[in-house]
Amino acid sequence: MLEGWRWYGPYDRISLPEIAQTGAREIITALHEVPYGEVWPQARIAEIRSTIEQAGFNWPVVESLPIHERIKRGEGDLTTLFANYRQSMANLAAEGVKVICYNFMPLLDWTRTDLKAPVARGGSCLRFSAEKMAALEIHMLKREGAEADYCQEAQDKAKVWFQAASEADREELMQSVMAGLPGAYDRYDIEGLRAGLALYDGISRDDLRTNYKRFLDEVIPAAEELGLSFAVHPDDPPRDILGLPRIVSTAADIEWVLAAHDSPANGLTLCSGSLGAHPDNDVPAIAKAFADKIHFVHLRNVRKFADGSFEEAAHLEGDTNMAALVTVLLAEQERRQAEGRADADIVFRPDHGHELLDDAAKQTHPGYPLVGRLRGLAELRGLMAGIHFSRTN
Repeated sequence: MLEGWRWYGPYDRISLPEIAQTGAREIITALHEVPYGEVWPQARIAEIRSTIEQAGFNWPVVESLPIHERIKRGEGDLTTLFANYRQSMANLAAEGVKVICYNFMPLLDWTRTDLKAPVARGGSCLRFSAEKMAALEIHMLKREGAEADYCQEAQDKAKVWFQAASEADREELMQSVMAGLPGAYDRYDIEGLRAGLALYDGISRDDLRTNYKRFLDEVIPAAEELGLSFAVHPDDPPRDILGLPRIVSTAADIEWVLAAHDSPANGLTLCSGSLGAHPDNDVPAIAKAFADKIHFVHLRNVRKFADGSFEEAAHLEGDTNMAALVTVLLAEQERRQAEGRADADIVFRPDHGHELLDDAAKQTHPGYPLVGRLRGLAELRGLMAGIHFSRTN
């Protein structure tokens, strides 16, 4: 498998020469400065590609080409937004990008309540606390019906946390929840979040699916013509958030997405952490079921708790059997290689990572430290080498 590394371009505190020392060969990036809905200029894409290649890397995957919220809501005349999206696709294809990773999560991207939760032997990790999210929804937002989305234990702890929390604690919680929007121009306070949620009033799960299918019907034919593959990223966390439906959380959801517009170009980003946070998901089984539609892979691990909380674990720890998952992925890659497929080599990246040693001093994007991801990449590299050796000897 091809070793990738997410890089935030000029916004990243980790440089390409530093990334080169990790051994990764593929850079995964995007034009984070372009507002959602506008065309990505080919000249700017070419400039980023040149910078990446001059540093000794390839740029096979863009993560992400964001979808405007109006498309997700199915709101108004979307002709220009779809045309702009297809033009961005064409500009990316012209510069050699092969895969577009994207998500269809309404309003928010990945969501965490703690960006620096302590790890037992030192360092910190990302965490989703059900009690803190319940405190935000029930006591800070005062969202009607929010109680129904949390178990009684989480509700009780949420009340205790909220009553003890200072204004600084509550502000830190809001900032943590907003941290999963890299490059987005919308950052919400409580009133702004209420206003954003109000725009989704009346939009059901079926409505969101209808809007998603429309998006696929608009872009997948263009992807086929351009030689691009689309790879949807699962919901993170894989559950409804803030009363908004999330529709790419389970094996059944993925099956629906891939059938909504049946095409080799309509595929999956297999994110072991996002899928692994759902108590009913068997991640290696999901990978096996949809192996031929996996266009990109995020490898990370999580540890789940009974109240719905979870936290990022070390890459070879946590609840997902990473050895079983990687075995499935390597077998799929070998199958593709035997068929002589152009996309035979699967690109993966070590996703997220604990902040370790001097990571905290760099103040990188949350979840994307240097040392922590380097540890993950090294562990995954060793795991893959061991599996390959066992299969060939």
